[in-house]
Formats: sequence, structure tokens, C-alpha cells
Amino acid sequence: MKPFISSSDFPLLEQPVNGKRLVYLDSTATSLKPKVVLEAMDNYYRHVGANVHRGVYSLSSQATDLYEMARVSVARLISAAQPESLVFTRNTTEGINLVAYAWGLKNLLPDDEIVVSELEHHSNLVPWHLVAGYRGAKVKAIRMTTDGQLDLEHYASLLQSGKVKMVAIAHVSNALGTIHPIQKIVQMAHQAGALCLVDGAQSVPHLQVDVQDIGADFYAFSGHKMLAPTGIGVLYGKLEVLKAMPPFLGGGDMIDQVFPDHSSYAEPPMRFEAGTPAIAEAIGLGAAAEYLMDLGMARVQAHEQALTVYALEQLDQFEGVTTYGTRGANRSAVIAFNLENVHPHDVATFLDAEGICVRAGHHCAQPAMRALGVQSTARASFGIYNTKEDVDALVESLKHCIKFFQ
Repeated sequence: MKPFISSSDFPLLEQPVNGKRLVYLDSTATSLKPKVVLEAMDNYYRHVGANVHRGVYSLSSQATDLYEMARVSVARLISAAQPESLVFTRNTTEGINLVAYAWGLKNLLPDDEIVVSELEHHSNLVPWHLVAGYRGAKVKAIRMTTDGQLDLEHYASLLQSGKVKMVAIAHVSNALGTIHPIQKIVQMAHQAGALCLVDGAQSVPHLQVDVQDIGADFYAFSGHKMLAPTGIGVLYGKLEVLKAMPPFLGGGDMIDQVFPDHSSYAEPPMRFEAGTPAIAEAIGLGAAAEYLMDLGMARVQAHEQALTVYALEQLDQFEGVTTYGTRGANRSAVIAFNLENVHPHDVATFLDAEGICVRAGHHCAQPAMRALGVQSTARASFGIYNTKEDVDALVESLKHCIKFFQ
């Protein structure tokens, strides 16, 4: 398998770790950044530097153009028809909180229901717990099957209550890599009279996403998982739904008129972007979106899934390794695993000494871990910069790890 991209695109890959070649297998947590993203941000700081939406002088106009061009690029990446349906946030978590508070506090009533799943990241659970507590609503979860998929029969039964107002679901599980049948899930929510929010943190970096085809009312994702900087994310929302929502935060740039005793608010997306935004980060996000589109998301998915299949084949060949999750086309580039009688943190520490970066813990998905019957796992996840040689290095180091702890 040939490298998908040139490793020289990613400066961090040229840096050794613990004297070894860096093998970065934690893209599910945070991706590496290509030069084009770093250069776009550097260009803003070196040659523009001004604030957006606030000045008529040329540097401010340039900054505004770069910022809004980034919104257009991201809209193209996810096939959103209207760039103004994209709100810049800090991350997926903030996008979900924005909906939970701005939509939830206005629309949820006592005994209304919010449907989530056992496979959610905490960021798509805790905001709903908080808002449900304020409004007297209830949060109910779709069960996970033994192979790490969602029990759609159970989901259908939850919708039959007639009380569900919101379904909040991940497109792809961060813990197991399961790709959920998101269009069907959204359709079922709408048929039950509920809105649907999709956590796209693990889908936008790895799959070809078309928000119009998916049909969700909201779709949230993070820049730092899709080759862009930290501190920038996106909430896509259907414009008619966004226009009916009050602001999440108040301050500069999100207003229409302000008086001492009351305010009126700007149209989306400005209504939800209070204060000075993360300008350089948004510009970096736009550059990342263009980089991914140049590669082609279908090719990205094919490359990463081929690595995942190869890695699972290798791991299946020796005893003492348990892998979790479904097999086949509905699995993204994530492998959660445990070594017999070795704590995941010890596995990650051993691999780190070999220059290999993997995640260990509950992955902010404690309900999923309980459903699996474990407290934690190690997790290897792949990105566009990974190669067959990276998988071989992981497998060889795991063999040494097993021998060491035996």
C-alpha cells in the first residue's frame, strides 16, 4: 500500500519521539496539521492581523474576506447549500451546547424526551443532561448491540412514546468507529415529530458528508480532528431552525440594535458568533477543508478503511488481543483493543517508548465502555498520513508488549 500523501506535508512527522520514528495513531482525538493550514494561519498573522466585521479599512476587509471564504470552503466540504447555515464555534462540544441551550431551553417542556445512545461521546450526553434537568425533560438512550452497533428496534420503540423532541446521535462512534445508518436515524426522528442533531466530529474528517442528503436539523464537528487548528468548530443548522432560536451568547457582533433595556439580534450565523471570533483558526479550517477536497473524501475513506482492515487482520493472528466493534464497511478507521492482563494505560506507555501514539482510557464514552463490559480500552486510529508501515510497527510493538508483561 503506497503512502496516500507525502509525509513532508505534515512537519510533525519529521520529528522523532523518544528517539524513534513517530507513528501517530490518535487522529480520533486530534489530527496532525498539514503545511497549508499552518501557512494560511501564519499568513493571516503576518500580513493581515486585523479584526473581522468591524472595520472599513483594507486590512479589516481582507480579514473579513478570508474569514468568510473559510465558511464557504467548509460549506462546500459538507455540501451545505447556504454558507450562512454554518456557525463557527470552538469545537463540537460548543456546537452541541449551543443547540442544547438556545433550542432546548426555549422548546423543551416537562416530561419531553431527548433520545441519545449508549455510544455517544460525553459531549453529546452531558449538555442534554443539564438542559433536561433545567426543563424537567428526560434523556433516554438507544441500546448498543453486542457488536457495537445501535439497536434500531429499540430506537423505534423509544420514538413511540410521542414525547421525543430531539434525537442527538453521533454519525460515527469515537470509541468503536461504528458508522451509524444516519439517514435512517434522521428519517425516523422526523417521522416521530422530533428534530435531530448529529455529532459529526468523527465523520467529517473521514467520510464524504452531505448534510442535505442526511437531512439532520443540526450537524456539529470540530476543526482539530480534520487537519485544522484547535479552538475552531462548526455547527451546521437548517436556516429556518436557526432563525427561530435565540442567541446562545451575548456581546459584540451578534446584535441588530441595542438599547439600555433591550436588544434585537442579527440573522444567523452572526447571531451565534458573539465577540471576536477565532479568526486565524477559522482561516486554517478553511485551508484544511480545501486540502481534504483536493484529496477527495471518497479516496480518504478508502485509504483509511484499507488500513483498518489490514490492522484487524494482523491483530487477529495472535492470541491475547481482544478487539471491539463491528467489522465491515460500516466501520471507520478506529480500533479499540485490549491485551490480556495488561492495563490499557500500560499498553499506551509501552508503545510510547517505541514512538507510537495511541489513546488509552474510556475515551469520554463511559456508557459505551459499560455496555462492552470493560472499564477502558487502548485505541488506535488512522488518518490520511498513516501507512501500512505504521500498522506493522504497531503490531510488532504489541507483540513485544505482550512478551514483556508475560
